[in-house]
Amino acid sequence: MFISGRSPQSVLQEDLEIDDLAYLRFIATDVDYSKKLVTANFFGLVKRIAVYNPALGSALVYGDNANALDRPHPNHPPWGNAFELSRHTGRDCRYPEHREVNVDCPPWPLGSGNPCRNDEQNLNSTALPMEGILKLNASTLDGGGGFVEEARLDSLAPVLDWAFAEPDPKHLRRTRAVVVLYQGKIVAERYAPGFDQDMPLPGWSMAKGVVNALVGILVGQGKLNLNSPALVPEWQRQGDPRREITLDQLMRMTSGLEFSEKAGNPFSDVVQMLFTTPDAAAYAANKPLTATPGTCWNYASGTTNLVCRIIRHTLGDADYRQFPHQALFEPLGMGSARFESDASGTFVGSSFLFATARDWAKFGLLYCQDGVWMGERILPEGWVHYSTTPKTTDRQYGAHFWLDIQQKNRTMDLDKSLPADAFHAIGYEGQCVSIVPSRQLVVVRLGLTRKSSAWRQDQFLSLIVTALAKND
Repeated sequence: MFISGRSPQSVLQEDLEIDDLAYLRFIATDVDYSKKLVTANFFGLVKRIAVYNPALGSALVYGDNANALDRPHPNHPPWGNAFELSRHTGRDCRYPEHREVNVDCPPWPLGSGNPCRNDEQNLNSTALPMEGILKLNASTLDGGGGFVEEARLDSLAPVLDWAFAEPDPKHLRRTRAVVVLYQGKIVAERYAPGFDQDMPLPGWSMAKGVVNALVGILVGQGKLNLNSPALVPEWQRQGDPRREITLDQLMRMTSGLEFSEKAGNPFSDVVQMLFTTPDAAAYAANKPLTATPGTCWNYASGTTNLVCRIIRHTLGDADYRQFPHQALFEPLGMGSARFESDASGTFVGSSFLFATARDWAKFGLLYCQDGVWMGERILPEGWVHYSTTPKTTDRQYGAHFWLDIQQKNRTMDLDKSLPADAFHAIGYEGQCVSIVPSRQLVVVRLGLTRKSSAWRQDQFLSLIVTALAKND
């Protein structure tokens, strides 16, 4: 709400009081805009408070930690979210119906501004040539490069219609944003009513891909070693077998730690870690081993938050809070990106990162270009290859990136038709950034798909690949 600029009514009616969460309508909510607090109260029996920080997002309050988020803000541009945009433009931009594009924002991809037209179908295009790496010049930023061919836009329009259609009223897709990059250009873009190009949306587990980038940068700087034992204080007792777990094993989800990842079960580890504990990394660190490290794969959000705390200990608190912005978001012009921390001050890298669809597309483009952005190497050479190379018999996962679309989000026969080098950052409820370097293709899809079978990312990608091929 504070980050995306949506009204409380919109969040309640469109996100929370739907499908199997309809019972949440019995929870009373109160929003204090002056203190930036949201309170949820279940008949006085259970009460929870979340507090918002303009730079760090929101976090649940445990005991007397409401002031814990009152920290120095990382340097970030003033168009970062709806409240900051309101202050910058003098307009009330908190709600979509009042928000206008900030004309002072640099054009995409330097910022989130729009250097191109918006036609009636909300299909946007911008001429940004990609020749191995993205190269910009004054004429390009002024729109001098012209528009993407009309034939290509026309061929993608039916694909966007498919993405936003609701063929089954019992299993709604709820697609909210789609951005397609091809050869360095935005060739298609569409938003559901009430959502737009300036609205940051949650990526859920797509945030794990961002953690991959932060680790890669530190590895390139020589500050982290993938093959060294992970420095986790809880594991340093003599004889503790967890001392042998490496950073690489945490990145690849092969730590051997016990962890249940069932978002629909309130007693599962992922729900308990995210919503009932002030320190997500400590929760994960206290899980026992169920397998020898490096021998089996188990998707576990807790390991990502351990990695985030390792980054924090490596950099120190002051540099840590600045690091995602200075090392990644600012170079890419991801001004909307907000990495939320837990009550302990550690970024919840498993789940809590907001960004606009266009900024998610920039992140995908960085990986599509082997970690190079505008001629500058952001990720060390070979890092994308490392991230997309499996090490276990379960070849669907690399290092915080999916190499295959999860079975619940794919149609088996279509999945085999996708380019072999495709990889994905995938998040809860159908969030996805799909990256296909061989086709110079990045596809972002954001939504609220409660029934995983309602959205088939592989089918969507296949339709896009086919449509683009017709005009090449």
